[in-house]
Amino acid sequence: MSLQAPIDRDTHRVLRAAVLELVQAEPRRRSGFPTVVHAGAPGCSLRHVEAPPLPDAGLRADVVLTLLRGAPGSRPHLWLTRPGELSPHDDDLRWLGPAQWAASALGLPVGLVVVTRRGWFDPVSGVRREWRRLRRRSGG
Repeated sequence: MSLQAPIDRDTHRVLRAAVLELVQAEPRRRSGFPTVVHAGAPGCSLRHVEAPPLPDAGLRADVVLTLLRGAPGSRPHLWLTRPGELSPHDDDLRWLGPAQWAASALGLPVGLVVVTRRGWFDPVSGVRREWRRLRRRSGG
């Protein structure tokens, strides 16, 4: 499933929090940090750090299936964090098919969203949000 504009308030809040979490947790700006797949919600997600990269799509599908099954909440979100720009990258495409298969196998209406330090985007629909300077909002 891909995101369609306009994005609902809850999805926007979750994805903004995922970007903010990455900005605060990862000081390396350009490169040097591994791709990580997350399931759940920012602050309480299950993760798979891809270091080294998994060579097989079946293994990636098993990882996503395990993450989604164990993720807290009734409607987990699925996102991939990585360095780089908000444009399709090899890592995004390697995880996209396995993520779609795993979500479909569990009957979950979730798709993989890519999160970088600059924002997020859906590699299927192209829906995106980008910030120049993201800061925590006061009061939450």
